[in-house]
Amino acid sequence: MKKTGILNRHLSGALAELGHGDGVLVCDAGMPIPDGPRVVDLAFRAGVPSFAEVVEGLLEELVVEGATAASEVREANPAAARLLAGHFTRLAYVSHEELKVLSAGARLVVRTGEARPYANVLLRCGVFF
Repeated sequence: MKKTGILNRHLSGALAELGHGDGVLVCDAGMPIPDGPRVVDLAFRAGVPSFAEVVEGLLEELVVEGATAASEVREANPAAARLLAGHFTRLAYVSHEELKVLSAGARLVVRTGEARPYANVLLRCGVFF
């Protein structure tokens, strides 16, 4: 049994399969999940686990070279906007509708229990060297 890091076996295994350029959508409980990407659903109850907890946990294990979020997050969910701006120097904004279209190309979707609007980010995996 692992003693540190992400303990969820489905998520840990899915992360190990990612490569350079792969997309990982971290989304709130209300984001429509497209057909195609592998999904690890962590949602337990409204707000559990939070978007922030999942993003921060993933960033401890992944190399991320860029991220894309919905521009609506800045006005509708300032806490999520601050979290994203604090973690990503290469953060692009698109409309929420465009983010939903882009999410179809993700390799992995991680659904959180977040119940605040627009708490979604599409991560682009990088390399450690």
